[in-house]
Amino acid sequence: MSHEVHDHPHEHHHDHPHDHHHAHSHDHGHSHAHPHDHCHDHDHDHDHDHDHHQGDLHYGKGEAGLSVPGMGQRQLIAIEMDVLTKNNALAAHNREHFTAADQLVLNLVSSPGSGKTTLLCETLRQVANKRPCAVIEGDQQTSRDADRIRATGVPAVQINTGKGCHLDAKMVHDACHQLPANQGGILFIENVGNLVCPASFDLGEKYKVAILSVTEGEEKPLKYPDMFAAAQLMVINKIDLLPYVSFDVARCIENAKRVNPYIQVIQVSATTGEGMDAWLNWLASA
Repeated sequence: MSHEVHDHPHEHHHDHPHDHHHAHSHDHGHSHAHPHDHCHDHDHDHDHDHDHHQGDLHYGKGEAGLSVPGMGQRQLIAIEMDVLTKNNALAAHNREHFTAADQLVLNLVSSPGSGKTTLLCETLRQVANKRPCAVIEGDQQTSRDADRIRATGVPAVQINTGKGCHLDAKMVHDACHQLPANQGGILFIENVGNLVCPASFDLGEKYKVAILSVTEGEEKPLKYPDMFAAAQLMVINKIDLLPYVSFDVARCIENAKRVNPYIQVIQVSATTGEGMDAWLNWLASA
């Protein structure tokens, strides 16, 4: 079939990791649009207002350790830095309040199932009659842990974060207004079970205490270094299970010291009471 030869613009649809249209000319006599399915490099002028291609599964990663598909790294970091700046300002306000009330505030962090609620309940049974105590409980759902705390006679406020993976300074600030005066006492903040995001969010606490059970593995400090670097104390919990699990205590401590040379370590069993004296002495000295 004969075609009159001339140049004319028409549109091409490209089905590759970023959708766009661009115009160019072909020497034939009919106009049409056709798709291209390719992933090779090509040269043409167009603008992209993002750092990564979503189709390439590149994810931005910000200061708080979050990754959002399709959002550029610089954009996500800018958002998170704003969030963290506001959080830190309120954390400083919380810390001023705690200092004025002469409160020891501890941020208890761990993976889910580390036994921190059991340890906390046993701690309260031995401490609450000597010093005023209060608890802020963080979980995504349910009030079961707060109910367990209240059964010890200690006031507790439950914070449900929903899809959130950590507590923040505002949540703690608001919860404190629901607790009775705790002058000279201890406020335990039991964070959401998660060794990632809580590392970045200051709540106004004096110390972060990382609780690691022997059922989890001695490599945890290396896998989640930010948390153990931020913690002043690592409590190795459930040591009564050591005969039944493969867990190298010495290696776990070595790994934690590699991440944080100044971290203190206490070995405890909240079930049998072994090591509880060392934990209670640390609380008294803190």
